[in-house]
Amino acid sequence: MPIINIREQKNLLRVKHKKIRTACSEEIRNSLDKVLFEKFIELNEYKECKILFAFVSMPIEINTYPILEKAIADGKILALPKCRQKEPVMDFYSVASLDDLKEGKYSIMEPDTNLCQIITDYSDGLCLVPGLSFDLYGYRLGFGKGYYDRFLNLFGGATVGLCYSRCVEQKLPHGIYDKAVDILITEKFTNDTRNVFEKGMV
Repeated sequence: MPIINIREQKNLLRVKHKKIRTACSEEIRNSLDKVLFEKFIELNEYKECKILFAFVSMPIEINTYPILEKAIADGKILALPKCRQKEPVMDFYSVASLDDLKEGKYSIMEPDTNLCQIITDYSDGLCLVPGLSFDLYGYRLGFGKGYYDRFLNLFGGATVGLCYSRCVEQKLPHGIYDKAVDILITEKFTNDTRNVFEKGMV
């Protein structure tokens, strides 16, 4: 039986889904992002959460800025990540305004630690998880740095992934440290993967 190289498979899939996203026109992406935003804020998990762990999107990602602004307007604690400089670990800080962000590692906007307070309790809340692709079981394809894999193994709340339906795979390769999100939202369907008997099994 041939040995499956998961890392190689994931790298090929990253190339595939980056091409899909960059080939999508700005008009179409804006339209899809609006639908995803509306579906996300209608989730009971969002409405009921006191703290939202989220991320500041890069151009290739689904636009999270409306979600971040909505969370602040709704009076939720908005927690955003900051990558450490010398190790593949990120810390979350509460952000009261998007003006409290500055450019950080990988040119991603991050909390200004002089203005924002670090969060150490990861036992509850809702986490919006980034991904280039997700599968029907909630497993994700990230950018390969491992930051979220480490964080999700510490996180005790519910998790959500937003994805264009064209970037959803039936089943992604995943290892023992990969964590599936609880809810996958696309513009066409919402899939609660907690109802899947055994995630990742076809």
